[in-house]
Amino acid sequence: MTRSSQGPARARALALASALMTALAALPGAPLAALPPLIPRAVLFGNPEREQPLVSPDGRRLAFLRRARSGVMAVWVRTLGRSDDAMATRDTVRGVGNYQWAPDGRHILYFQDSGGDENYHLFSADLETRVVRDLTPFQGIRAENLLTDVRHAGEVLVGLNLRDARVSDMYRIDLSTGAVRLDTRNPGDVVAWTVDADFRIRAATALDPKTGDTILRVRDRAEGAWRDLVRWSFEDAGIDRYQRILGFTGDGAALYAQSPVGSNTTRLVTLAARDGHEIETIASDPRCDLWNDYVPTSPQTEVAILAHPTKDRIQAVGLDYLRPEWKVLDPALAADFALLGRTRRGTIDVMSRSASDSLWTVAFRPDDGPTTYYLYDRVRKRPQLLFVGRPELSKLALAPMKPIVVRARDGLDLPCYLTLPVGVPARRLPLVLLVHGGPWFRDHWGYDDGVQWLANRGYAVLQVEFRGSTGFGTRFLNAGDHQLGVGGMQNDLSDAVRWAVRAGIADSARVGIMGWSYGGYATLAGLAFTPELYACGVDGVGPANMRTLIESFPPYWAARKRRWLNRVGDVIQDDALNRRISPLFHAGSIRAPLVIGHGANDPRCKLAESEAMVAALRANHVPVTFVVYPDEGHGFGRPENNLDFFGRVEEFLAKHLGGRVEPWHKIEGSSAEVR
Repeated sequence: MTRSSQGPARARALALASALMTALAALPGAPLAALPPLIPRAVLFGNPEREQPLVSPDGRRLAFLRRARSGVMAVWVRTLGRSDDAMATRDTVRGVGNYQWAPDGRHILYFQDSGGDENYHLFSADLETRVVRDLTPFQGIRAENLLTDVRHAGEVLVGLNLRDARVSDMYRIDLSTGAVRLDTRNPGDVVAWTVDADFRIRAATALDPKTGDTILRVRDRAEGAWRDLVRWSFEDAGIDRYQRILGFTGDGAALYAQSPVGSNTTRLVTLAARDGHEIETIASDPRCDLWNDYVPTSPQTEVAILAHPTKDRIQAVGLDYLRPEWKVLDPALAADFALLGRTRRGTIDVMSRSASDSLWTVAFRPDDGPTTYYLYDRVRKRPQLLFVGRPELSKLALAPMKPIVVRARDGLDLPCYLTLPVGVPARRLPLVLLVHGGPWFRDHWGYDDGVQWLANRGYAVLQVEFRGSTGFGTRFLNAGDHQLGVGGMQNDLSDAVRWAVRAGIADSARVGIMGWSYGGYATLAGLAFTPELYACGVDGVGPANMRTLIESFPPYWAARKRRWLNRVGDVIQDDALNRRISPLFHAGSIRAPLVIGHGANDPRCKLAESEAMVAALRANHVPVTFVVYPDEGHGFGRPENNLDFFGRVEEFLAKHLGGRVEPWHKIEGSSAEVR
């Protein structure tokens, strides 16, 4: 630029800046300048510095995940009381997401798939030899349902669909030799298994493929004949992914179970192993089910319970209405929970316990700050700070997540979470409706990197537990049956948005909808069936055609297919129903622009779902940015890909809703393909 041209150029720049500030000042609500400093996406979506500390069964060592130089998470181990940290795993591509100690205290166990294909293998890292071994080295086979017991230290049980791709038989693996042998054959309908105190499989949870009923089975000895203990009808059983059998009592005469019958919400009960009659209710809450949390490598969720490490006795159980809480059943733990409740703010998560129960690792999870991890010495009643998972968040102004209840048009109360940007009045803000997946799943109170990202950019974030969501009882779950797309599930989302507008929180002209999996479907359905509500949408791995979605389920979902059809409606046989609720056939009604992201290896919602939707949208001249990640599946596991995708989404939302933006730039290592 020459000196003679600097004057006019500078004048044009000043005029543009003045026009921009004038436009921003004219926007409804508070100016973006009142928000706290912009938090870099790398801070929010990059891997944490450290997390998930677990004490070894013998109480001698501590394992934890730590960010490696490659950026992925690796398992590290140290001897308690020493500074001899050593890395135990060396995956440099996807890293380790979750792991656990083997019962022998010598091996670390973890699952890993390839590029998000969900064909998980079970790996062990030997801390003495430094050898990492694939314990299930079978091509195209999925490992799941890992069972361990500290009283049987040298072996584990794991499910493999080695014999039949549709079902998992249980295999016993010797940790020292790696030898794998068939332990229990699946008759074809079992989705989860349970061991007794002798580490023998003696109970199973099955799904009737014709009716969707849930069946609990037992046998009196390891090689004995199975018998049906109880049968819960599809209508009464609730969600099929709930962990039903939680273990045997110490004498083997009864089962601990999460029962859906006898009340609207699930209860922790004991059932007689002889005939299935209910002995007693141990814990329940009329507002909500027991606290269940998703485990990617399991066919079921896991109930938040604390069972004594060696005595087969449940000591505490989690309940989760609007915020998780613990109900202590064993007086021996009452003082511990009281002390921990005074130690730090946030939900208490007891992550591990030594076999002697003298040492715990505990996480404290607030909604507006990083997770903090402690080593708790029960003998001395002393919590010791281990580390903060994301210390860079500690001094930042993060937004609290507020539980609220919104009433739907038919009078149903909808639990919701509202997160508002910090530092600005809640008046006519741009709003992002963030829809959870499942759909038979739920949102949880607590820190969420995506929610904090949106709030920091200036958006109000609304999360709705629409009918059909889990955790709020059987009636609430069943109210979502046959309600996809043009029914009550989508209406609940619309009603919550309209509530936020009526309350003056949201600007009706600046509402976006965003979600993953079912949340992606809800995004497409919202734009197609209520186009007047939304200015834009972001769909991550969302299905567009319910018939092709269900027809393409992976083989190991065969036992659950009937339950999907029961809840959605038989979209395979009823073409009119499928066309009515599938957004693909309503693409002509969509007016708002979209970003669509998909992993090429997605086994649940195939890439073809998004490809078909994108083609239909472009045929109708709807602006759509389509980003495919060849090394991802049903959700993005690599930080590079998350940073790439959310950078693109951030610019997109800023353009259409008016929030703040950290400019997108090419992320080194991301596999993104814009198609």
